Amino acid sequence: MIKRCAWVKENEPLYREYHDKEWGIPVYDDRILFEMLCLEGAQAGLSWWTILQKRENYRKAFDDFDAEKIVHYTDEKLQSLLNNKGIVRNKLKIQSVVTNAKAFLTIQKEHGSFSGYIWSFLENSPIVNRWESVKEVPVSNEISDRMSRSLKKDGFSFIGSTICYSYMQVVGMVNDHTLDCFCHPSRHSRNQLLG
Repeated sequence: MIKRCAWVKENEPLYREYHDKEWGIPVYDDRILFEMLCLEGAQAGLSWWTILQKRENYRKAFDDFDAEKIVHYTDEKLQSLLNNKGIVRNKLKIQSVVTNAKAFLTIQKEHGSFSGYIWSFLENSPIVNRWESVKEVPVSNEISDRMSRSLKKDGFSFIGSTICYSYMQVVGMVNDHTLDCFCHPSRHSRNQLLG
């Protein structure tokens, strides 16, 4: 039997798939980095499982997180999003996607890529932690504090330190798989176990 991190809902294939094939794996693609930033903001005050189940709805609703399209959203489009039962219908969270798209495009212009900018907080090298249990995993750290301050200064919203740390986990800037999990780098490669 494959041993996973204790937070995984083992009876939910979507959750297992997310844990096994996404969480903790470094992402350098700007569009995916932007998508995950938006989804982490949507999660604020909710569970990640709630957002994960709505992820495909979010992709459809927000033009596959194409920032170039999102910055041109009209009031009518924003109203339609508020009426969309497939996403979290919170006005501030929906507006933050537009706000963040503008900031994201500015960062791309100034730094060449969002990936280069966001990974610079870790000097382009993922952190691999060695936690014995999920209870040891922090909700924020000095890097997420710094990232949050910087992103806020650069015009992003829904981007507190806890959201930033969770974001770092999901895009593989931080690998917080516990030592007993088959996805931890100290164990067999997840590719071998997944076939």
